[in-house]
Amino acid sequence: MGRARSKSDLPTKICPVCQRPFTWRKKWQDCWDEVKYCSERCRRHRSEAET
Repeated sequence: MGRARSKSDLPTKICPVCQRPFTWRKKWQDCWDEVKYCSERCRRHRSEAET
């Protein structure tokens, strides 16, 4: 088995809605390039950030 990565080694992005950084999650391993929002709540409120 490989060693687990520390949280500080994981890639991060900035959420365009709340402007907070969020970290890579295992559930996003196949679609990390498409992930834009940190949460479902921010995804639902995306129109508020665009205006």
